[in-house]
Amino acid sequence: MDERPIERRYLDPLDVVWLATARRLGLRVRRNRAIFSATDGTGLLELGPRDTLDPDDATAQMILHEFCHWITNGVDTFHERDWGFALDAELDWREHSCLRLQAALADRHGLRLQLAPTSQFRAYYDRIPADPFAPVADAPHEDEVVALARVAWERAQGEPWAIPLAAALDATARIRGVVSGFLPDYQSDLADDPLPSLWGA
Repeated sequence: MDERPIERRYLDPLDVVWLATARRLGLRVRRNRAIFSATDGTGLLELGPRDTLDPDDATAQMILHEFCHWITNGVDTFHERDWGFALDAELDWREHSCLRLQAALADRHGLRLQLAPTSQFRAYYDRIPADPFAPVADAPHEDEVVALARVAWERAQGEPWAIPLAAALDATARIRGVVSGFLPDYQSDLADDPLPSLWGA
């Protein structure tokens, strides 16, 4: 038998939304087995391949997190490696401001959990109050963190981010709405899978 020609690739609908949004904002996304996520300052955003990521990692939340770094650190950091972070240094408290912005943007559509980070910073993210600009008790630099998060929130309402992010977040919420109607009958195709769907959170 002749081998069937393959002329299309199946894509997760949410991946289409966020990969397109990355392109609209000048980023090209590529997979790199050597890293989790990194930018090179030329518009290249590298993410780890799906088979190296945790079960609750998603292209959508990874790209949103990178946008939040860019917004928090300033529009000019597009041209800096990793948005100006020194990845081998101790914690830069701007990371916490970025997480607050991520929560605030996701909250507009009730997506805080679906678009949560999965890195070591998840512990801080989970402590962010319902008001994403309220301080977290006993966390360092909270005055600076909250102040910068508020500045980042104002930046996110302007160019170049506001329109592409609003469209992507709205599409994500609508996809969740469609999927949620099927969750009562959902069963994983993985044997003895102990994890429920993130969509049902």
